[in-house]
Amino acid sequence: MQPIRAVITADVVQFTGLGRELQQQLIGKIASLLSLFRFDFYRGDSFSVYLEKPGEGLRLTLRLRLIALNYRAPDPEIRTDLRASIGIGKVDEPVESLRTATGEAFTISGRNLDRILKSEQHLVLQSGNPSQNPVLRVIGSFMDYLLARLTAKQAEVIAVLLEGKTQVEAAEQLHKSQATISQHVQSSGWSEIEMLLEEYEQIWPENQTQKSPNGNP
Repeated sequence: MQPIRAVITADVVQFTGLGRELQQQLIGKIASLLSLFRFDFYRGDSFSVYLEKPGEGLRLTLRLRLIALNYRAPDPEIRTDLRASIGIGKVDEPVESLRTATGEAFTISGRNLDRILKSEQHLVLQSGNPSQNPVLRVIGSFMDYLLARLTAKQAEVIAVLLEGKTQVEAAEQLHKSQATISQHVQSSGWSEIEMLLEEYEQIWPENQTQKSPNGNP
């Protein structure tokens, strides 16, 4: 049986405008979040992440994107962001290196990122199972719409909630009143973000394999 995995391929928007010191700070924040996963940077501002559990892909991608959105560059004209592609499908194991790994999850993720690099789209989801792709397109498009409209303060709050913390804990961590946190939560579309995450995470069991066309493992 070939395992179903997820691969995130991403590119930092406005990376070159930051300057070397700020670039290293931002990369450090991303690497810190990815410390529990297999990942690799390439071209300086791009990276890939290999996930054994596809259901983790969207939440992790959102947290990565919010790191970029929350990054404060001295020049207000520079608004960092992340373009990310999640590919879900079979992989050729063992995966020795992410740069040389093969399989449909790697192929789908890389090709879709290349496709959106010069577009206004910042998030795309695709599976090697065609029956899953209609709902993934809806989830990806709606999530992209919601995140693109976040203010800096809203993004800061959503980033904390995505860690699994409550609104009370977010208020304590961000040194804001609970009323302020509640206002940001309501105006940011957090309930819709939660709904989309739940829909995505329910698509895959925790461990999933795909059989070959003849029905054999």
